[in-house]
Amino acid sequence: MAWGEFSLLRWLRESRQSRRLILLIVFIALLLDNMLLTVVVPIIPSYLYSIKHEKNATEIQTTKPNVVSTTMDNFQSIFSYYDNSTMLTGNESDKTRPRELHHTQTEQMIVNVTPSPSDCPKEDKDLLNENVQVGLLFASKATVQLITNPFIGPLTNRIGYQIPLFAGFCIMFVSTIMFAFSGSYTLLFIARSLQGVGSSCSSVAGMGMLASVYTDDEERGNAMGIALGGLAMGVLVGPPFGSIMYEFVGKSSPFLVLAALALLDGAVQLFVLQPSRAQAESQKGTPLLTLLKDPYIIIAAGSICFANMAIAMLEPALPIWMMETMCSKKWQLGVAFIPASISYLIGTNLFGILAHKMGRWLCALLGMLIVGISILCVPFAKNIYGLIAPNFGVGFAIGMVDSSMMPIMGYLVDLRHVSVYGSVYAIADVAFCMGFAIGPSAGGAIAKAIGFPWLMTIIGIVDILFAPLCFFLRSPPAKEEKMSGQCSPAAVWCVRRMMLGQISILPSPLQPTVGI
Repeated sequence: MAWGEFSLLRWLRESRQSRRLILLIVFIALLLDNMLLTVVVPIIPSYLYSIKHEKNATEIQTTKPNVVSTTMDNFQSIFSYYDNSTMLTGNESDKTRPRELHHTQTEQMIVNVTPSPSDCPKEDKDLLNENVQVGLLFASKATVQLITNPFIGPLTNRIGYQIPLFAGFCIMFVSTIMFAFSGSYTLLFIARSLQGVGSSCSSVAGMGMLASVYTDDEERGNAMGIALGGLAMGVLVGPPFGSIMYEFVGKSSPFLVLAALALLDGAVQLFVLQPSRAQAESQKGTPLLTLLKDPYIIIAAGSICFANMAIAMLEPALPIWMMETMCSKKWQLGVAFIPASISYLIGTNLFGILAHKMGRWLCALLGMLIVGISILCVPFAKNIYGLIAPNFGVGFAIGMVDSSMMPIMGYLVDLRHVSVYGSVYAIADVAFCMGFAIGPSAGGAIAKAIGFPWLMTIIGIVDILFAPLCFFLRSPPAKEEKMSGQCSPAAVWCVRRMMLGQISILPSPLQPTVGI
């Protein structure tokens, strides 16, 4: 028994130094975060529509006409639940006459009632108005995350990555439980907003931790491709898992399963990372505002933002459009996202390796073009099968962009700033959140105003127009002060002359020419 406990403690001690186990922890954290992010996509539109119509039906039932006797002899009012009508029935007889004459007088009164929810609510104004409600609900998480990120990045520089990562788990667990038992739009909105705080802690601390333990550029790209695979798995499993569980088990069931998985992840973090101990960075990182003034970081962040904005606009608007035009069932609303999720998983893992060889700038440029073209094709689908190809293209292309831009953010800090990664990955997460904040909120309003096809046209053109800017990331220059701290004055003088075009020298490690 004692030997077994000693072996377990030794394994935990060795595991804390294992880069692979750290990668696994970040993978699981991103997986659960994005499962919770996407599991609500097929649930919320249908759930809000159903509770609104159930409320209307309850109000009508509680105000039904009472059974009363009329002033006429034995006439009575009977309310029919079958066709929501009121019928007056009775007979009038004159007993003094020798011949009994019986006749019945019937009147019908139609009561206006809201129809019960169906799988094909065409021309329903409530469904059209729901675009804005659902868009704001989805955007609340990203908006809160956007506000929180600038504080989490510098915080990780001071106390390390372990405590924020564990705090993210705790907040996400509370948010998941709230989702399971919330029965109103307000509580769902609070739960979604709370998730944004947890996501900020998990994503910024997780990616920063990977960048700090994987110092080689190629290894870092591979590791981040695997970690983004966790994000992709969450996006892949979330919508179909949520829609199937909601259809056949109930609204609370998928969230309770996620809460149980989150507890397991928290236990692993607690034993392996020991989040009670703060571990500050050995050197002071570049200020956040300085990084935001770097044009190359802004271009990389813009690629992340606009690529993900496409899927962010698609998530709340597509299920409603499918309900309107395709009469789709509840389970189909989530299954429609499976092609995008599978292709995102393929793209992140494939181009985590290939992007370093073909040039990350080229990979991102092609990804932005494919996202735009695929989004433009979505409104042409006539049924759920017509969504397979464009959704597959969207997911694959976003995987290309994310797996290229995440390592570039770390590379740009190494090349042009101090190699402390909390703040730069806070910027990357801000870009991601801007896409998921602006996308659903603006997308819902645009879809209501001018329609879903025009919404897809706008974001598709924006992605295509942004793509050429990725060319500037082909060979970003190093900052002079960065080079002067590593090289002799003569080498710095030569590099300056080469940049000005006054001399021509062979490529050297000081000025890499291989595309990143």
